[in-house]
Amino acid sequence: MDALSLQPRAVQFGIYRDGDNNLDSNQCNVLGQAVAVSKHDGAVGFTVQDTTARNGEALHTNSYQIAGGRVQGVQVGKAHDMADPKNLAAFVAQTLDDAQRSGAKQSWIELVDHGGGDGGGLEADSKHALMSMPGIAAAIAEGERMHAAAHPEDAGRSIDGVVANQCLMSTMGFADALSKVGVKYLAASPETMISPGTPSTVAASIADNVNDPSAMARGVVNDVMKADYRIDGMPYAPAAAYDVLDLAPQKVGAADNAIKQLDDALVQAAHHGDRTAIRSDVAREDGMVRFPGSDGLPWHADRPAIATYDRIAADTRLSAEVRADATSAASAVQNLVLAHAESNAYAPFGGSDYRDAAGPTVHLPTSRSQIDPWAPKVSETANAFYHATDEDQLAGVLA
Repeated sequence: MDALSLQPRAVQFGIYRDGDNNLDSNQCNVLGQAVAVSKHDGAVGFTVQDTTARNGEALHTNSYQIAGGRVQGVQVGKAHDMADPKNLAAFVAQTLDDAQRSGAKQSWIELVDHGGGDGGGLEADSKHALMSMPGIAAAIAEGERMHAAAHPEDAGRSIDGVVANQCLMSTMGFADALSKVGVKYLAASPETMISPGTPSTVAASIADNVNDPSAMARGVVNDVMKADYRIDGMPYAPAAAYDVLDLAPQKVGAADNAIKQLDDALVQAAHHGDRTAIRSDVAREDGMVRFPGSDGLPWHADRPAIATYDRIAADTRLSAEVRADATSAASAVQNLVLAHAESNAYAPFGGSDYRDAAGPTVHLPTSRSQIDPWAPKVSETANAFYHATDEDQLAGVLA
């Protein structure tokens, strides 16, 4: 019997860390945090894949488990392409294999690297590659299929939650894609994050509340927003805003439908003379990447969905029907948010205000330059949600 089998666990927590970029030396801190968490909480075990070039070594990949405060079963090999969905799928399968052996009640994975909203994430510099958002979701589904094929007796096991230790990943597009492959929860920030990012203590908050999603979500958000990192001796949390979203298919489906109804109503209203009012409402709601010196970054059209829809709902220049659709869309998106927190003056970002950044974002460009400015390498519109909800048509009249 191996060490993973010694006690049933609440959570098997997979850390997929891509250090094949400029974050390597700092974001590796999440691994030390994981060792500390497992030492004090036997209900949590970690499955780790870490591609790194720290300490002057050549780029390589370490794969191992962490339990009871100890690193176990270390395998060192050739550097993996962490931006390849096939590699993520294999890691998902390994995490589920470890979860089965440990008897874990839930299985989560954390994606540790750069993120670009609906453009994807997991940027591997040596491969000049980025994993698309649909690619991430598909890789999770493939990893689950691989585990089920190898272990038919455990075929019902799946990834319960995804932690995006990446920038800008609390989006409706990502929530929709993950929900469609069966992921139940998404913990992510709608804004940019500061490395090392999401602390590994979130795994303990998940393990402590496997039967209480609301308490779990509050614990995760609190862990992130109370993290005590330092810049020049000054404390900072890794995110200006952070969410835990409930990805139950009926909830996500209701939000998708409400957003599509609103988008269609806005397109029609724009064609009948309300374009100026609609465009001004959307433009007044600041997009993400608000910090000073961010003009060259492309995510300013990623606007908080709830706040944007609330602004449209309050605009008396628009018809009662359009305003009602906006209210319904805001309510449906709000129904996904299990917990969130925002900063009203985030010091590392020049004191920027994020009080409206509660819940996921949607891609709403108000100029042609904001529509997929980094495409095709990074495309925020090449996903099922953007087209299914007619956001492409709305962008056509807004921009």
